[in-house]
Amino acid sequence: MHLEILNSSKEKLDYEFHGDPSDTSLLVVIGHGVTGNKDRPWAVGLAEALDEAGINSLRFSFAGNGESEGDFEACTISKEVKDLKAIIDAADDEGYHRTCYVGHSMGGAVGVLSAVKDERIALLISLSGMVHTKRFCETEFGDQKPGKGCMWDDKECPLSQAFVDDMNKIDNVLAKTEKVEVPWLIVHGDADDVVPVEEGREIYQAAYEPKDLVILEGVDHVYSGDGLEKMTSAVVGWLKEHHS
Repeated sequence: MHLEILNSSKEKLDYEFHGDPSDTSLLVVIGHGVTGNKDRPWAVGLAEALDEAGINSLRFSFAGNGESEGDFEACTISKEVKDLKAIIDAADDEGYHRTCYVGHSMGGAVGVLSAVKDERIALLISLSGMVHTKRFCETEFGDQKPGKGCMWDDKECPLSQAFVDDMNKIDNVLAKTEKVEVPWLIVHGDADDVVPVEEGREIYQAAYEPKDLVILEGVDHVYSGDGLEKMTSAVVGWLKEHHS
């Protein structure tokens, strides 16, 4: 894929395709979390592992992140749902009518909200997926004032009122699980200090079959160290079972 992809706000989304463009049987779309981008080590590592397994993937940066156009302060889960739709629309135009979406952290919440609306998402994978958005915002950024504070003291990631309002409005994605009707893999490290592993277990319990839960011992939020190999092994193995 070499086409330009624009979201609903006409912002160009930066992406990288991995694999064989002549094989349109399945495209794995990889989305990152808050303050992330497509070039995070876990995302690159996953795309490379999928390529080695003969599975096509596309990792991208949501608008306002990485090299994608847009304003970071306009980033919200609700807007990122639209960004993901733009990616899937473009893939559909290229002949990829069957998509697996892999969402990390906040991107996991994006995946749940998207899977209930877009039938082209045939498979869903949540990596350290955020479940309680309002609680996350209060826990991580409750001491910051929107418009003046920054996320984790990163000046390039200002905390906006739009972000806070959207996180509060969504509150959590548990109620949406009853509408997720596709095979769903939930992967979480038990040493995650950003999105607690209990949230992975909670959404797994709320989800309907077919579903699978993989808890990775000693693995953190970003799958550092040997966590990357553990995560990619779980994802690739599951996808091989559900590829066709």
